[in-house]
Amino acid sequence: MQVSLFVILLTLRFYITDRCFTKQEKQRDSYYVNNRNHGLCPAWHMGETLKYTEIKGEIYMGNMLHEIESYWSGRAEGYSKVNQDELQGEQKEKWMQVLHEKFPDREPGSISVLDIGTGPGFFAVILAEQGYRVTAVDYTPEMLEQARKNAGIYAGRINWYQMDAQKLDFPSGQFDVVVSRNLTWNLESPEKAYQEWHRVLKKDGIMLNFDANWYAHLFNQELRAAYEKDREQVEQMALEDHYTCTNIDWMEEIARKMPLSPVARPAWDCQVLKHIGFGKVIAEENIGDRVWSLTEKMNYASTPMFCVAAYR
Repeated sequence: MQVSLFVILLTLRFYITDRCFTKQEKQRDSYYVNNRNHGLCPAWHMGETLKYTEIKGEIYMGNMLHEIESYWSGRAEGYSKVNQDELQGEQKEKWMQVLHEKFPDREPGSISVLDIGTGPGFFAVILAEQGYRVTAVDYTPEMLEQARKNAGIYAGRINWYQMDAQKLDFPSGQFDVVVSRNLTWNLESPEKAYQEWHRVLKKDGIMLNFDANWYAHLFNQELRAAYEKDREQVEQMALEDHYTCTNIDWMEEIARKMPLSPVARPAWDCQVLKHIGFGKVIAEENIGDRVWSLTEKMNYASTPMFCVAAYR
């Protein structure tokens, strides 16, 4: 009798769990159906966007962090070569000019900077060269290894840490500036990451996030057509295709699971950052025009890079 009762209770538990999961799964599928043709989530659907991000991040994606790490581990050497070209070309000065304009108007030696998702170290290197007190973090050990190599004589001036951008192991109020490039789109819990970045900033600190609506074309027919046009243009100009030269199938598989891939940005970022507690948030939607090379502009013509500056 006791065994039978246990079986009944266990069956009931699985039934309830399955019903709850199915309901949440339908919410997710409904989101994709409703937005597949219209593309990106309107900025004014803030409550829905936050709810969707939470559901997708906590229930459906599970632990994507290791898969993302595996992908970027394989890309570390190739991505490092891209950064090396940037460090040796005109992009280095262009990026530094943009950063100088947005940084606090003080001596670099008095400004502590946290570079989150440093990758092969581009931001960390150019900032250390200018005398800023730089800390750089990345979750992928191979990326940090490449970053140290790229830093050369400046490697010892940079504090390097392997760390999850969504769970920073730093005390609150430690940094004057937080910078990041091409990272938030590839995070499981971007809102949680923003909360962490806000936490580690000092009072009156600045957060600068450079990103784009990467892989939004997977959810939008018009963007898909524009993306294909970019590929044709790149081929006609005999330029390197920054998409097809990678493991594009694996990257697209990951991108489909990322909560920000189908979301309208930087509108989403601005609203979330204000909700978190930043006092002023400013978005510049075509920062790529100032810092990208010709090859990048052709590759990403339909995916402009934006900058979100948030002031604590």
